[in-house]
Amino acid sequence: MAIHRIPATPDTVRWGVVGADIPPVLTIASGDTVVLECVSGGPDVMPPPGSGMQVPPALAAIHAAVPRGPGHIITGPVAVAGAAPGDMLAVTVEKIEFGADWGFCGFRALAGTLPEDFPERFLSHIPIDRARRTCRLPYGLELPLAPFFGVMGVAPPPACGTISTVEPREHGGNLDNKEIGEGATLYLPVFAPGGLFSAGDGHSVQGDGEVCVNALETCLTGTFTLTLHKRAGAAPLLAWPRAETASHFISMGMNADLDLAMKQALREMIAFICARSNLSRQQAYQFCSLAVDFHVTQTVNGEKGVHGLLRKGLLF
Repeated sequence: MAIHRIPATPDTVRWGVVGADIPPVLTIASGDTVVLECVSGGPDVMPPPGSGMQVPPALAAIHAAVPRGPGHIITGPVAVAGAAPGDMLAVTVEKIEFGADWGFCGFRALAGTLPEDFPERFLSHIPIDRARRTCRLPYGLELPLAPFFGVMGVAPPPACGTISTVEPREHGGNLDNKEIGEGATLYLPVFAPGGLFSAGDGHSVQGDGEVCVNALETCLTGTFTLTLHKRAGAAPLLAWPRAETASHFISMGMNADLDLAMKQALREMIAFICARSNLSRQQAYQFCSLAVDFHVTQTVNGEKGVHGLLRKGLLF
């Protein structure tokens, strides 16, 4: 299978929007691997002069040439030949590399989980030790890094038009799910011809919830293998994103109401268990209460997230 590389340039990125009518920058075959260089941050969050933190030239070029939209800088889209609505795209995260020696984390007025408590702007630039895979916070603490892409998704349904990258939806997008790191596979329903996969919003480390708005936002390069699964009948193969790691199966729910996001993640897990085992819906519901962990993914993207974790080996 072929390996392709797409650098982050003004011609290969979009700033803040996704849509089924955006043409692909590359079309590949199912099973091919694509390396996406991804950059993060607008001019207002760049490290100050004299900090010793270097801004990648690609990021400066994008600031100068690409119209700024409401969300993230994302690289792509990449089309998979033969992908059609109703199919499923499996995105395996083969490798994640750091693209910068710094990241940023902050919040602003009217955003975050507690906007009523924090009506100010607060921003930190945080150095990254790529060799040791750690970061040093301004108040002296060191954290181990666990990089992943906050945004991974296909094009939304064509009826949605061009939409912001901020809200995660059925096409994936701004999932902010820290479980989907190196070695994980994300399963996405296809809504538009080619699927049109994009990625960005590099996170070096994040806690579940991402409560202040940001993770440690940084530039990352991801190596992804894209495998197309064709539907065999009339029904779509998948209605909502799912994921898999070496240790867990993952269901997801997104909704502006956190209670409804939880219900969706639970329903998705029940459906997954019933499809893979001989358990009844009642038994699967009970099993989820006994053995599946549900985490709050994020509470800051408008559409809040919950993900369920089923440890492999308990059922299948």
